[in-house]
Amino acid sequence: MTTLEIAKSLLSPPGDTIQEHLDFIGMSQAELAERMGRPKEKINDVIKGREPITTATAFQLERVLGIAASFWLNREKTYRTELYELQEQVDLEKEKDWLKCFPVNELRNYGLLPETKEKHVLVNSLLHFFGIASPEEWQRIYVDEEISVAFRVSLAQTKSPHAISAWLRMGELKSKEIEIAEFDKKKFKESLLEIKEIAYLQPSNFSQKLKNICAEAGVAVVFTPSLSKAPISGATRWFHNKPIIQLSGRFKTNDHFWFTFFHEAGHIILHGKKDIFLENVEGTEIDQEKEDEANVFAAKILLTENELQIIIDAAPLNEDIICEFAKRFRTPAGIIIGRLQHLKLIPFSFGNSLRNKIDLFGCN
Repeated sequence: MTTLEIAKSLLSPPGDTIQEHLDFIGMSQAELAERMGRPKEKINDVIKGREPITTATAFQLERVLGIAASFWLNREKTYRTELYELQEQVDLEKEKDWLKCFPVNELRNYGLLPETKEKHVLVNSLLHFFGIASPEEWQRIYVDEEISVAFRVSLAQTKSPHAISAWLRMGELKSKEIEIAEFDKKKFKESLLEIKEIAYLQPSNFSQKLKNICAEAGVAVVFTPSLSKAPISGATRWFHNKPIIQLSGRFKTNDHFWFTFFHEAGHIILHGKKDIFLENVEGTEIDQEKEDEANVFAAKILLTENELQIIIDAAPLNEDIICEFAKRFRTPAGIIIGRLQHLKLIPFSFGNSLRNKIDLFGCN
């Protein structure tokens, strides 16, 4: 016998209790069947657990044996639940190859999966994490290109769709914890100037200030650490009718962090609710025009073309001059350095000390 068969054999169907009572009062199954108006074979099937105790059967048993129908229905429910759980355990064990594709240890470290090595428990927990009934639903939602439901982009061509989907789900779950106002595009756009000032000053609680300001405008900003097989810096999409900006803090300097934030903000302001944008993920279909628009949007917020030209005209530049311009334009010096390096107006070795480190998760 298999382990499942042994476990099933140890379960006691409600029919055992029926038979025990029949033996106690000295009634045969044939007499019980006659009194209930049911075929003898059907009553034997109920007693052996081959047939469930229905509501009608429970009330017939109540009339004939004097034991409440609720007792039989509860007994039946408990038995069928235990039987189902045993079968599900075996079915979930078969999904261990699917489980192995996910960064289980990292998800466990973040408290998203339980501290256990039992495969069926981990698979079940992973299904709960994603809010899906089976691995087939995960495949349809995150991978199948033609019938993708949750996103308007498939992860089919990415190197690690399992890890990326887990990272995205982490953001969705975090967004549910945030109380946000109804989305107001005008208010959100106006708030970006206040956020730019936070980027310049970068107080110790800048991340919480950022989340609060965005929440007031109806945007959920969530920070989720990047997973080892999901090298993604940020993502923007609408989830349950609210926009989410999800940042990983993968690049740990202020120029990268703030440009990524304003880039994602640009997607929300400029583009539609049906789009999803994943940053730095190879294999996803990229709408380059929209990405360029978001880049221009972020660049202009952080440093206008006029401000940039004033800095360029001041060449030759040194770190002191950069810091003066940063103060004048209320823009982080690291942002100016990054822009000039990107335009190849200064060498990549110049000014890196002006980039501030960001420990995104240490300051949450």
